[in-house]
Amino acid sequence: MALRIETFSNVKGGNAFFKAVGHPLAARKVPALLDRLRVGPVAIYDPLGLAQTLAEMYDLSELEIAGVFVQDLADIGRSLLGHAAQPVPDLKVSSARTVLVVAFDSARLIDHIRHLVPADAEVCGLESLRLPNDMLTAPRDYLSGLNFATNLVLFRDRDGRHTRLVTANYWSGYGAKDPEIWCRLMDGDGSPLAEWRESLPAANGTITIDSAEVRRRFALPAFTGNLFIHVLHVAGHDIVKYALDTYGDSETDLSCTHDANSWPAERYAGLPAPQDDERVILWVQNSHPAPIPAGAVGLNVMGDEAVVCLDREVPGYGLLALDTRDLLPEARWPQQIEIRAGKHIVRPRYEVFDRDGRGRIAHANVERGDLKPDSGIRELANLMGKGYLLPAPILPPGRFSSLALPTPMATGQENLPVRIAVYDAKGAEVASQSLGCLPRNHATVLETGALLAEGLGQGQDDRGDWGHMELTYDFAEGGDADGWLHGLFRYQDKRSGHVAETSFGAHVFNTVLTYKGEPQSYAGRAPGLSTRLFLRLGDAPLETLCHLIYPASTPWHAASRTALVLHDAKGQEVATRDIAIPCGGSLLWRASEIFETGDLAAAGNGGYVLIRDTTCRLFGYHGLIKGETAFSLDHMFGF
Repeated sequence: MALRIETFSNVKGGNAFFKAVGHPLAARKVPALLDRLRVGPVAIYDPLGLAQTLAEMYDLSELEIAGVFVQDLADIGRSLLGHAAQPVPDLKVSSARTVLVVAFDSARLIDHIRHLVPADAEVCGLESLRLPNDMLTAPRDYLSGLNFATNLVLFRDRDGRHTRLVTANYWSGYGAKDPEIWCRLMDGDGSPLAEWRESLPAANGTITIDSAEVRRRFALPAFTGNLFIHVLHVAGHDIVKYALDTYGDSETDLSCTHDANSWPAERYAGLPAPQDDERVILWVQNSHPAPIPAGAVGLNVMGDEAVVCLDREVPGYGLLALDTRDLLPEARWPQQIEIRAGKHIVRPRYEVFDRDGRGRIAHANVERGDLKPDSGIRELANLMGKGYLLPAPILPPGRFSSLALPTPMATGQENLPVRIAVYDAKGAEVASQSLGCLPRNHATVLETGALLAEGLGQGQDDRGDWGHMELTYDFAEGGDADGWLHGLFRYQDKRSGHVAETSFGAHVFNTVLTYKGEPQSYAGRAPGLSTRLFLRLGDAPLETLCHLIYPASTPWHAASRTALVLHDAKGQEVATRDIAIPCGGSLLWRASEIFETGDLAAAGNGGYVLIRDTTCRLFGYHGLIKGETAFSLDHMFGF
């Protein structure tokens, strides 16, 4: 039962209306609007095609609807709110005593139809649901994406486990004036626990929101819920990126993931099934004020269309911990699970607990429904070498195992023609293996230790940079490609047993030729050939880990010219170190190995490293290390 709302498309981009009408502050004002509309029959005028989304967010069934009216001839006769849409000139002969114009900036639209409004009927728009002007970046364009830079955070402070969000004020770097963060913390039932604003530091200063500090500040009981964050007065773009660390009072609690992506999708994939001694918990975070009905969210084993639905309702803005065994008791690693989310939830996190209760957190990814196989990808090698590639670390094999699991991430992917290659730190390919043309329901996971032993020999110690792996397309055994190649990468400490995992998708890297928006550029048109990555530093005694990879679809500059710029929490530069990574190679490093102890002390809590390179696009992974007991790892974000 998918919500009939428009969120994001790769053609149109993001749609802010569902964010505007579903904002917690708007939801608080909806009962008063509904009371107003209950005065006699109400006519719905929907010139912008927004009425269905409004009805998906809020229950309009108690309203006596006199008719639904539209402006576009193509919409006449279409079913809207259970009524056949009528041309707006028919409004004048309706029985309406109230006319609702479904728009936030409705004055001009009302002027257009005022002569059609029945005598004595009241006309209103959605202005009563607007946020206060002091929360808006562009008050004259209410549905500008810049007014709704929002995200949802899985936030917990319970049973000795805590959550810490870290990001930077990158908006002021784009010219934003006095940005703030509006926060609302909600419990598992969606009820508000606390609401506050936080001023942001100067440009590129860091922001930290720690669950333990929030709990103390507001004298809260233990909680697991949703933290809704809205960055006000932004510039540059409306994306809210953050690193999310989970840490605990126990020495074995440490994990990390990142932002939820603010565009709810119909399906997500890349959720791993549990091993025999594990539990995999999917955190169902309702991102809307409307409850998720029982049966609207479900799971299926990847490649098997038999969906098992959740038979419980999830309240508006509520949170539910779904044990995958409850719906799919037979599914086991390395099988994968598909999430039928119905646009009710943003990119979901999941948490894996082992037999000792040790947990690790990661996220599923958006499964696209708009992609078809692209025969042109087969020909990319002629001009773009490797073409699409997905790089991931190999941690020191004497200490860690590094696993790769290709994950279908589009509904039209019936097969995955995949090759995996291992590269040393200098960029030389030392081993490779074709995985063949994997079916959609495959359960093929590769541990890179055997390939490393073949390519690099034995005698590997605990430290040193052993390079990285890359997934690429391999059509030797047939198959199709659409450029949306994804993989899940799992790392296990052979001594402590601690595990971390992360997932991402392929891109074209470091070639001046472009193909369908690749090499991807986050600012301006493709190709994206520069680097700006954010590495948050762990507070003492945590050590900070970073693995930088210089992937290249075709030969590029022989070495990177990368600056590692250490900043304090205010965004002030403390120290800079220059490094060079060979093309096709990588560098695994710790902050304490690059920067002097005094410089790290000067950066202090909330310090970070900006990784900057104007000559090439690097791909990075970050993590924290807690002595010999725990570590975390996830891919990095840039701004």
